Amino acid sequence: MDDRHREDHALSEHDLDPDPIAQFRRWLEEAEAAGIDLANAVALATADASGVPAARHVLLRGFDERGFVFYTNHESRKGRHLAENPHAALAVYWRELDRQICVTGTVTPTSAEESDAYFASRPREARIGAWASRQSTPIVSRDELMTAYAEHDVAYPSDVPRPPYWGGYLIATETVEFWQGRAHRLHDRFAYTRDGSAPGGWRVQRLSP
Repeated sequence: MDDRHREDHALSEHDLDPDPIAQFRRWLEEAEAAGIDLANAVALATADASGVPAARHVLLRGFDERGFVFYTNHESRKGRHLAENPHAALAVYWRELDRQICVTGTVTPTSAEESDAYFASRPREARIGAWASRQSTPIVSRDELMTAYAEHDVAYPSDVPRPPYWGGYLIATETVEFWQGRAHRLHDRFAYTRDGSAPGGWRVQRLSP
């Protein structure tokens, strides 16, 4: 039976945490407990200065009361977009649970200290790869990429520093929407909107599907 036909998957106001970050954590933990591979994979949408959008999947690497964090090459297409237009949206969909979460917010780079700490936690091969790849720029062949990897592998035999063009971005949350699939496409949708006058700083509304 399709999950959206199971009444125990209904979502009501009483099920929700008043803090959308806490609610996000709860659903993410449930997705991980369900064995969903890469439960932290999210579709990230950005737009250039003219408003032309682009989307791709990235891995969410952290979230707290400030918002949501991911890491990338600042000179990549998304990095260039965010320099021109510091707004983004992300969406995660867990088909196995028939759940979706959408986030919007303004974007700022994380601190050098935060970027350094995360970069140091990556496998050495991934750190070398960050030096070898000039993300989103044209290359002649894969051989060019592998040659650059080999050169940096030799250049950094032990400690691999963070490239100056690589680091994190924080999406300072403005809205978060939680979507639970239900029968007959009468889905449950709840939107949190930041509102300083509301209890806890968030206004929560049920939306029509």
